[in-house]
Amino acid sequence: MKMKKFINNPENLTQELLEGMAAAYPEKIRLEEGKIVVRANPKSADKVALITLGGSGHEPALSGFVGLGMLDASVVGDIFAAPNAVSLLAALRKFKREAGILLIVLNHAGDVMSANMAVKMAEREGIKLRTLLVCDDISAGLDAPMSDRRGLAGCIPVIKVAGAAAESGAGIDEVYEIAERFSRRVATLAVAMRGCTHPQNGLPISELADDEMEIGMGQHGEGGGGRGKILSADDTAKAMFENLAKALCLKAGDKVFAILNGVGATTPMELSIVFRAVTKLAAERGAEVVGGIIDEILTVQEMAGFQMILCVVDDEILKLLRAKSDAPYWTCIG
Repeated sequence: MKMKKFINNPENLTQELLEGMAAAYPEKIRLEEGKIVVRANPKSADKVALITLGGSGHEPALSGFVGLGMLDASVVGDIFAAPNAVSLLAALRKFKREAGILLIVLNHAGDVMSANMAVKMAEREGIKLRTLLVCDDISAGLDAPMSDRRGLAGCIPVIKVAGAAAESGAGIDEVYEIAERFSRRVATLAVAMRGCTHPQNGLPISELADDEMEIGMGQHGEGGGGRGKILSADDTAKAMFENLAKALCLKAGDKVFAILNGVGATTPMELSIVFRAVTKLAAERGAEVVGGIIDEILTVQEMAGFQMILCVVDDEILKLLRAKSDAPYWTCIG
């Protein structure tokens, strides 16, 4: 796949994209040294801070969700690479407070390694924090242990819920408990019908034949074991929904918040058709889709496909999902 992208020097790619994002949303975020994106208007220090980390190349995630009611800081690594522990520790130091910090980590080896190292150093410095590992990808199998499940775009609604709880003044243990409990009711499955290239070197990360798609593909194009011929929108939705419903033990009477995250080259038209199928499939089980999102919240360059995220919600969680927020890519009037 020949790479066609509007970039300058590949070595400056991450810094330039962060500068551009910060310039576009100066009232919401600012960029600090060490590739740390922070809220332009910090929350009160007597409230729990939320911090996350991850590689760039998946914009708008994760920095696009820094802002009122969501993250206080996002520590950014190079393209598809985790930031180092030193950068994360610098962010933890910036937000040291008696109220504590909730560190949200997607379950990828590099992110987990950097987080573990930074947390050990932070704890030696007396920084109060708790760590939540998000493992929403079910492609490893319904019986796979949580430690084998990757973190995908299901982290974003978890961040929204945790951020709203923190903004309301909940303590660190309560924020963690709400976020951890909700994360266990979030499941994600991805499908791709075209792979992507690495924007710094133009090399393909994954390749699929013109008539193939793969259910279960990872955030960087890692295989998911579900390669087959391309299906219709309804058939693709059914194959994915059924597995997600099993993972969540979805039952009659459940309320579902559904997200269809386009990963780069799949249009809102296609995502809307799939969302329609999701609402019907939920209704067939006696469940109800009570809201959702059709958007690109975590992308994989020019990969074609989407991530289907199902969140089983109650009235408390739904209120937090709809609470006021003002991040570049998730704004609610509350």
